[in-house]
Amino acid sequence: MGLSAGIVGLPNVGKSTLFNALCGGKAEVQNYPFTTIDPNTGIVAVPDARMAAITRLIPTKKVVPAFLELVDIAGLVKGASQGEGLGNQFLGHIKSVNAVVHVVRCFEDENVIHVEGSVDPIRDTGLIETELMLADLGTVERGVARLEKAAKSGDKALKEQLVVFLKANEALSAGRPVRSLSLTPEEALYLSELNLLTAKPMLYVANVDEDSLLADNKPAAALRAYATSQGSDTVRICGKIEAEIAGLAPEERPEFLAGLGLDAPGLSHLATGVYRLLGLETFFTAGEDENRAWTIHKGTTAAKAAGVIHTDFEKGFIKADVYTLEDLEFYKSEAAIRAAGKIRSEGREYVVKDGDILFFKFNV
Repeated sequence: MGLSAGIVGLPNVGKSTLFNALCGGKAEVQNYPFTTIDPNTGIVAVPDARMAAITRLIPTKKVVPAFLELVDIAGLVKGASQGEGLGNQFLGHIKSVNAVVHVVRCFEDENVIHVEGSVDPIRDTGLIETELMLADLGTVERGVARLEKAAKSGDKALKEQLVVFLKANEALSAGRPVRSLSLTPEEALYLSELNLLTAKPMLYVANVDEDSLLADNKPAAALRAYATSQGSDTVRICGKIEAEIAGLAPEERPEFLAGLGLDAPGLSHLATGVYRLLGLETFFTAGEDENRAWTIHKGTTAAKAAGVIHTDFEKGFIKADVYTLEDLEFYKSEAAIRAAGKIRSEGREYVVKDGDILFFKFNV
């Protein structure tokens, strides 16, 4: 399944620096707004220590991790929803992503101009979210006008959809994002055709200085409190440190991280945050040709998981052989797990668990 997150934020908050560090992108970093006019897209491997553990015990020709597509969307400014700073163009790029990663500046640096003149994460967050809500409000108002005409035909489904559109319109008019609404699955489906920006889940990233790597500074703490009040998570990252990590050889990174007191680079926490945000999990397939991580939604059945690999696997599903990394680490090989009777055969309705190692049997 495709997984994408759009990185948004005011100009000069460190978005392009962070993007380059995370995926080796080539976004041009300059000290003024609108550096990135077209969205830069990078495909990054999602770090997962479980894959390395599996590969140690099941040697393979090829290792394929899960991937996250990151879209670096140019810095938004006040008035973006009305076209300021090419805002409409930039806002349009957000429509294509699954989640929004909002990078907020939580560091002081006199050499990096702040577009609003000072570091204030709550003000900055409000500016971006206001622009997203204003853009959505315009979209919803057009949708309401269209449905009010169409619903005059008496069509029950159109009337129900109009009620949902009006609910979204009321929330946005009151300054609340669409994601704050408690929508039923049916109501969410009615709204989905509008592809609203504030309906997308949001992860906040506090971009801090080197001195605040291990604990929130005052701006980051304020951002975290705000995010919690919105039912969202916050990840603390130092863009400068991430850039240094990206410049190191892979074998040098663990020692560098340990020296900073970090257990993992920021990408790990960012990817984990996006996964949690979207309700995603990972299952693995392993063998001498390929060890691979696959991304699924929580609650996915074995047959549907097989379909993520290939539609024929789902159509001809017979069963899934399932074991865990814990089993593999204890018994040291798949053959030994099987001999111990620890491999389970599950049917098409089995709900796959995060970290399951699966082998599908199917007939086409």
